[in-house]
Amino acid sequence: MHESVPVYPDTLCWIRDFTYSYNEPMTIKYFSHFAFDDYPVIGVSWKQANAFCNWRTSLKSISNKKSKETPAHDFRLPTETEWEMAARGGLENTIYPWGSYYSRNDNGCFVANFKPLRGNYVSDSPSTATTMKAGEFDPNPFGLYDMAGNVAEWTSTAFFEAGYETVDDINPEIQYDAKPDDPAVMKRKVVRGGSWKDMAYFIRTGTRSFEYQDTTKSYIGFRCVRSSFRNNIKQR
Repeated sequence: MHESVPVYPDTLCWIRDFTYSYNEPMTIKYFSHFAFDDYPVIGVSWKQANAFCNWRTSLKSISNKKSKETPAHDFRLPTETEWEMAARGGLENTIYPWGSYYSRNDNGCFVANFKPLRGNYVSDSPSTATTMKAGEFDPNPFGLYDMAGNVAEWTSTAFFEAGYETVDDINPEIQYDAKPDDPAVMKRKVVRGGSWKDMAYFIRTGTRSFEYQDTTKSYIGFRCVRSSFRNNIKQR
């Protein structure tokens, strides 16, 4: 059975998420103006993110057939566990992806795009009151950018509160693609990384949150994983 999924992001998410803010310029320009070409994608649902992964897999397969290369592994969303391992960058017992216990560097500057202090979004340049260009801050030890802040990211894992306490250590993954008429509680998917609107707690590597799979937000995007001998992860 085939499912039809809209291609384009939800351009009105900026206004819907923050009704009393002046977000009309972002609504008009974010998805069309070349100045935002290197900004992370937002306004996509969990279903749209999965559909993109499927499309990218098909495109890569066609390319490999023409070049007679080894068949490509499928692109997909990372599981919650994969995401956290990638965010930690091989470091253990650290709060943030950069390996420090603090959200500032030695010069006192913030090292991610998030909500600092008491809502003073522009207290530290180049932090902004919205998303910013991907890769503006230093990568983690795995060379991955923006594993904390900027935009939160969808994972393939279904969310429920007791997840950490009840999953099997050998296979810590629960997936479920809820149907449109399923209860809302079954449509929750784990979101990781925190975003430009979140305080420091949500950009920690161990903090988990959720959003409903059929919703779109101006602060949630995704990155693809391609299974191989080593996972290849690239933010979109």
